[in-house]
Amino acid sequence: MLAVVEHDQVLAMTPAAAASGVRPGMRRGGVLALAPQALLCERDAAREQGARDDIALALLQYTPEVAHAEEDSLLLDISASLSAFGGRLALCRRIRDSIQALGFTPQLSMAPTAQGAWLLARHRRRMQRRSLRLASLQRRLDGLPFAILPAARPHQEWLAGIGCQTLADLRKLPRAGLQRRSDKHILETLDRAYGSAPEIFEWVQPPQAFSAWLELPDRIEHAEAVLFAARRLVLQMIGWLVAQQLAVARFLLSLEHERGRQAIVPTPLEIALGEPAWHEEHLLRLLKERLGRLQLDAPVIALRLQATQVAPMLPPTASLFPEPGGTPGAYARLLELLSARLGSENVLQPAALADHRPEVANAWQAAGDGLCRQTPGDALPRLQPQRPFWLLQQPLALMLRKHRPFYGSPLRLLSGPERIECGWWDGPPTVRDYFVAEGEEAACYWIYRERDGDDIHWFLHGLFA
Repeated sequence: MLAVVEHDQVLAMTPAAAASGVRPGMRRGGVLALAPQALLCERDAAREQGARDDIALALLQYTPEVAHAEEDSLLLDISASLSAFGGRLALCRRIRDSIQALGFTPQLSMAPTAQGAWLLARHRRRMQRRSLRLASLQRRLDGLPFAILPAARPHQEWLAGIGCQTLADLRKLPRAGLQRRSDKHILETLDRAYGSAPEIFEWVQPPQAFSAWLELPDRIEHAEAVLFAARRLVLQMIGWLVAQQLAVARFLLSLEHERGRQAIVPTPLEIALGEPAWHEEHLLRLLKERLGRLQLDAPVIALRLQATQVAPMLPPTASLFPEPGGTPGAYARLLELLSARLGSENVLQPAALADHRPEVANAWQAAGDGLCRQTPGDALPRLQPQRPFWLLQQPLALMLRKHRPFYGSPLRLLSGPERIECGWWDGPPTVRDYFVAEGEEAACYWIYRERDGDDIHWFLHGLFA
């Protein structure tokens, strides 16, 4: 059981502590007398504000209009988001799941006015906290106790003494007299809640760059266990991306270890996507695969997530007929998943270079590196001479018989030569004449003649199907 104290008095407690007799306002000594096993924690206002900022940033993925409210609350304008997320029930469910994934238990409500929704959420008793019409909201507000208004609490004894118990009773009082004898904010709050006065908010503004840090409650010694905590940071990054209309192409998760005299350099874990994305399931799946292959050198005590490369968020395709085999980005997501699971060095794709030497032009690169590498300058011409698909890793020297190159049988030259003279800028120059040759068994080979002064040598470099 746990209780939070401020100025040596109980501010909040868990249900288990409340069942043991702990109540708000109770002194520290009284709590320990009733529940010696209770854990008392001092309130940390800075961490509370940081937690509210983290939640607000994560909720930006559902609406760009999120505002801070009194008594540690958040207000969301979801009027334009209902159809995008499948209606009010589905949206409430997703918001609840996101907040719970951040490690908090929300108390949600929905109403035509923000102040009305705030009052419904603050009511502790079990009741219907969703009102879609203003008339039904007003009926529910009428039954709430007037002490739920922060501005009315300093005048609670006076209002109770004149027979005021609910918000309906408070509204029946003369407005001029109530304003003279109490706080003017009471009437302003009531007008906003009942929809008779406009509501103005200062919406949360996301930062220009994303970098979030999370201190872990305990040391983590296995990389797979990092995923549960890293999800909190990923949700914040998704909210930031959606608010900025961006997609992430590369992000960095730093696993921080011991500090001080025995400080250990953080372990970087960089995720590169073949196609920019912003969906939680896809990003977490890539992170899970990479963490599954990671061996920790030391326990992890904190995490830091940074979006190092972003791109504009592309709208969904408006094509009437979908691509066969899935969406256009399905292939890129498959490459990302395979690279995360097997390692980028084990998932390769062809990367043609603008070079006439076959062993240089036919290169490979990591599939997650995006576009194939190209040497600045001229590209290879569109019409290429006839070349085989299968190149030998090392050219094979051929012997001569009757002044003809020999490979199992004398070879007959069918076409050529294709002359290549280049490579002087990065080593010994390459001087070759390539031919398509045929053996007695009708197999075709790609051979070349290398000229070194007056000496001529023949080599086999490729095989035709």
